[in-house]
Amino acid sequence: QVQLVESGGGLVQAGGFLSLSCTTSSGRSISSYAIGWLRQSPGKERRFVAGISRSGSVTDYEDSIKGRFSISRDNAKNTVSLQMNTLKPEDTAVYYCAATRILAVTPERYVYWGQGTRVTVSS
Repeated sequence: QVQLVESGGGLVQAGGFLSLSCTTSSGRSISSYAIGWLRQSPGKERRFVAGISRSGSVTDYEDSIKGRFSISRDNAKNTVSLQMNTLKPEDTAVYYCAATRILAVTPERYVYWGQGTRVTVSS
């Protein structure tokens, strides 16, 4: 069992930036998993935003955030980060960190989930 913990959400104005972090609280190493960031807006399904392979050599991004968001990991610090720049009101959502064995873009492929951190972008 892997327990994931997100941090870094908050309220920001459009055009601003936030950095989200994901780590484990269960003593398991995050390096054993590909990590995805997924988000869910009110009334919408949870959707893939960005993901990174176990080694960090492969990343993937949803089209609407390409060029604005960047995912990275530091396995030595047991952390995966999502840097979000030029935020837009439509980025408002609860952001979840999730773990799986092989990088995937479909939420159903992720086995372990954090509780989420809320990001609100005001216009």
